Amino acid sequence: MSSPSPASALADAACEAAGLTNPHVRDFVREWTSLTAPARIEVIDARDEERLIAEALAAGEISPVVGGRYYARSYVKDTARTEERTFVATSNPSDRGAYNNWRLTSDVKPVVVELMRGASAKKTTYVIPYLMAPPGSPLESFAAGVELTDNRVVVLHMIRMARVGVALVNELADPSSFVRGVHVVGDLPNLEQGTPADKRHFVTIADERLLLHFGSSYGGNALLGKIAHGLRQASYDGHASGRFLAEQFMLISIRDTVAGTTRYICGGFPSASGKTNLAMMRPPAAFGDRYEVKFFGDDIAWLYVDDEGTLRAFNAEFGVFGVARNSNPNTNPNAIASIGPGSGALFTNVAYNEITNDVWWEGLTPEPPRDLVGWRDWRGELLAHRPAERQRSAANGDEWAHPNSRFTTLLANVPNISPEANDPRGVPIDAIIFGGRVRDREPLIRALRDLADGVYDGLTLGAEATAAAEGKEGQLRYDPMSMRPFMSYAEGDYAAHWLKIIGAAKRAPIFAHVNWFRRDASGRYLWPGYGENLRPLLWLLDLAAGRVRGVETPIGILPRPEELPLDGLALSEPDRSELFDIDRGAWGREIVARGELLAGFLRVPDAIQAAHDKMRNSFDS
Repeated sequence: MSSPSPASALADAACEAAGLTNPHVRDFVREWTSLTAPARIEVIDARDEERLIAEALAAGEISPVVGGRYYARSYVKDTARTEERTFVATSNPSDRGAYNNWRLTSDVKPVVVELMRGASAKKTTYVIPYLMAPPGSPLESFAAGVELTDNRVVVLHMIRMARVGVALVNELADPSSFVRGVHVVGDLPNLEQGTPADKRHFVTIADERLLLHFGSSYGGNALLGKIAHGLRQASYDGHASGRFLAEQFMLISIRDTVAGTTRYICGGFPSASGKTNLAMMRPPAAFGDRYEVKFFGDDIAWLYVDDEGTLRAFNAEFGVFGVARNSNPNTNPNAIASIGPGSGALFTNVAYNEITNDVWWEGLTPEPPRDLVGWRDWRGELLAHRPAERQRSAANGDEWAHPNSRFTTLLANVPNISPEANDPRGVPIDAIIFGGRVRDREPLIRALRDLADGVYDGLTLGAEATAAAEGKEGQLRYDPMSMRPFMSYAEGDYAAHWLKIIGAAKRAPIFAHVNWFRRDASGRYLWPGYGENLRPLLWLLDLAAGRVRGVETPIGILPRPEELPLDGLALSEPDRSELFDIDRGAWGREIVARGELLAGFLRVPDAIQAAHDKMRNSFDS
């Protein structure tokens, strides 16, 4: 019998030292570290965090922030998701969708394997066993994963974003049932980003439950538990198993302390459309202490129907990966509290003061700090060395923090975290909302009682493009179910799966579309947003309970003027009227565009086409 290779011996020793006994995990570690050829292998548990932070500080990979927090700066060309380099691969061409960048496994896998070959030489590969669900969840068999990464900062993010520990994979009911992930940073300055020769590949080989990411150390490109597993792979698994939905959804509860009732709402919003602010909102002061809003999560929810026929959902994540820009004590006080001193928050690509160890980003305060001494922008350049006219400029490119700068923090740090957040069953869903950043046409809220109408609305969801998602900023970009970058199979099949899963519930949720961003002709926002967003959601729950009737329109049910709870809010009658105005010309153009969108999807269910035709005919009449 031949002796094991040096990499295999390293892998076995690392697994043994960590008490990792699952033979399938050990085989996976051996196979892929033999390919990537690291100098060291280390199996990680969440209890290793303090030591890893000390090592990362000593190596200059992170910097200290006052209050026991930390700062990292990514490579200047590695600052956001990269959708054109993100692929879903399977052996079945019918999985090709309009937006999922589908590739045949036999075409793309060999390419990534060769890019990864020997690419971790002289580095440490960290083995991260994790779980994307509360322990004991009925969907736990789909939630276990192991990520191999050669970047220590990625490990620190993963410890915040997922449940991490060897026991999570040692005790699997089926030891072979886990998602296998391999992340290799690569030589970032020499990957030819944005050129025809771009070497970056972020690949979900969905029917092998294998994630291969090469060429980044940033966010969802590198934290494989988050998007690649929690959304892309999980959406495929949910469809293949016929058991669940995995969605880019926030999840909250609203308790009426007077009535003694609690209702649960989840919903999909494309990036930078107010999802995090909504999930962490505080009720308006005008309501006193009547309502309590509790936070479950701001980005990923898995939904399933339990044995009693109840639609339930839980947040698959363990932390928050929030957008720093415009987060401040007024816009999102709970977010600011969750990243305060003592939180252990890890900031990425904000401005950093290397003398005071402070951080800053656009929107944190009305103006940047006055004293420029010690401040470096997100690129690492001293702000004092800029020309005077660019030191405090609001022009694009002059930002102190990158527009997509982020923070990671534990869910437990969010002040309004729900005591039910770790319930393995999830919570019963009363309403599903979709919303996007749209400056005209879309009213503040419109409700949809019919399941097909609700799924149609999600499938045709649009939002103005932002820095977090590719596209010309301000241009309407369709984002089906808010899953355009994450949908792992064809859109028509996705809609059919939605109809099947939600349709199996004994009590269907009410659907609604919301828009916090409508503007008047001068560009002024008509709705104050933030905590005031509770008001239309209360109307929606009243509608579902039969306490209000609303008014039927071609685009759904709108609140009657007297139904929307506006007590204590200075909203003029002209603004209220414009918030709910239906511009028939704009909607006519939108329906034409939606028809073209649906025509580009394969196998659109008849019920969805009928929902579209119903809306089109209502405007034609």
